[in-house]
Amino acid sequence: MLEGCIPWPADQAARNRARGWWEGITIPEMLARRAGRHPEKTALVSARERLSYRDLVDISDRLACRFLEAGIAPRDRVVVQLPNGPEFVHTYFALTRIGAIPVTALRAHRLTEIRHFVRASGAVAYVIPDRIGSFDYRTMATEVQKDFPAMHSVFVAGEPGAGQRDLREMIAAPLSAEAVRASLAALHPDPTEVATMLLSGGTTSLSKLIPRTHDDYVLNARLCGRAGGFGEETVFMAILPLGHNYNLASPGMLGAFYHGGTVVLAPSGDPAEVFSLVEREKVTTIAAVIPLISNWLNSPVPDNYDLSSLKVIQNGGARLAPELRSRLRTRFGCVPQEIYGTAEGLINMVPLDAADEYLLHSSGMPVCEDDEIKVIDDEGNELPDGAHGELATRGPYTIHGYYGAPDKNIEAFTADGFYRMGDIVRKEGRYVFTEGRKKDLINRGGEKISCEEVENLIFAHPKVKAVTLVAMPDPVFGEKACAFVITREGQHLEFAELIAFLKQQNIASFKLPERLELVSEFPVSPVGKILKRQLRETIAAQMEQENTGGTHA
Repeated sequence: MLEGCIPWPADQAARNRARGWWEGITIPEMLARRAGRHPEKTALVSARERLSYRDLVDISDRLACRFLEAGIAPRDRVVVQLPNGPEFVHTYFALTRIGAIPVTALRAHRLTEIRHFVRASGAVAYVIPDRIGSFDYRTMATEVQKDFPAMHSVFVAGEPGAGQRDLREMIAAPLSAEAVRASLAALHPDPTEVATMLLSGGTTSLSKLIPRTHDDYVLNARLCGRAGGFGEETVFMAILPLGHNYNLASPGMLGAFYHGGTVVLAPSGDPAEVFSLVEREKVTTIAAVIPLISNWLNSPVPDNYDLSSLKVIQNGGARLAPELRSRLRTRFGCVPQEIYGTAEGLINMVPLDAADEYLLHSSGMPVCEDDEIKVIDDEGNELPDGAHGELATRGPYTIHGYYGAPDKNIEAFTADGFYRMGDIVRKEGRYVFTEGRKKDLINRGGEKISCEEVENLIFAHPKVKAVTLVAMPDPVFGEKACAFVITREGQHLEFAELIAFLKQQNIASFKLPERLELVSEFPVSPVGKILKRQLRETIAAQMEQENTGGTHA
């Protein structure tokens, strides 16, 4: 296995094979197997094209050859920051076909995060769009290369900059089947090797790298697809980033491909675009998050379309309130399916035929019979059902350590190999009910904001004496970030001034505070710890007063 990764213990690996969990195939072999059965079946639908399973295999294999020509080798890490589109799909399968490892960044990540991903992974290449809106990714790539000369290649889906390569030209360039076979003949990636590096939620500072092997990630996709009712008739709509574990393999794109379904890429979460596609493509399953669901439920637009094909709307990232699950079922005549898990492994899904007690209220149950889950206290002692504590897990697709992070591994994993998820839950048998985060994290509609990371950036402002970041309630996103700041003597800080300062730090926009409160002191415990819960209660009460006509103190 790649140096810096923690392999499964030999006995657990043997059990996973004996039990049939690990099939001994790579992710590209999974796709090729499906293409062999139904080569002409539509696999991918986007705004620009419709591609069959045969098309996906042929194009990704040709692109794999082009990557080899460009100097990408097995085990090389490549940061991939592409929006949803055929280019992402081709790039992902092409890299994994040659045994290179995609590091899946999100479009919102900026210079600070990308530098970290390149440094932590040792990436030799970077795959980007040319620009999205007003942001030019080519300029950012040039800045990254200045700091990391070992990152020898930048591939651009669009117009490349100086010294950069045209990804679309590479995809379109003809190459004979014989040449492809000859180029790839000697490459047989080992299913036990790392296939993908996902990003942790960044609960402490910047994200950690999560190494997922072909064996465990194929299983992840297979079991999540099974729990989602996926089959050859499935038409799965992807709106959220394909580079995120939820839409990539939980069950996501890979879950749909494993089971022979079709993936439809929606251009946005706009109700008209989403539900016109549902009608046209006969979509059966949509993967969503709270802000999208809230918007759809409050919009009259879906009533204009035939949604009779729609069977399931999935929710992930943050817990969907029972009343919203009930409204989904009534409004769209489909099953609301809660998905709760982690890019490190464990995925819980509510069975589609679950009783309302669980369908509307729980966060699901593990998708694998061999997923071990327990609720533990601060000392690691297992707690009985019904008690609140931290969820810990191990199983055939849960990692045993982050990449190149021995200190973090000591903190995140128990001595017997259980991963501490950092979530406070209670459980009833195999069903899990989430209650909140153990660590200091804000969950903005599924996007995780590390308070420590943002506080450190704010503290660098010359007017700031002290800062603490807390969650404030939001009807659409669930939570947003509020910055409580004590300024230096004689200084005054405006909200716009703070945001302008943070934007200069090149962080993702979702991490920016959305409210600033200037205070003279923080509430503290007898040992001097800031009482963040009290600040959360304060801002929640203040916002409620404002919303009911009170004045802003």
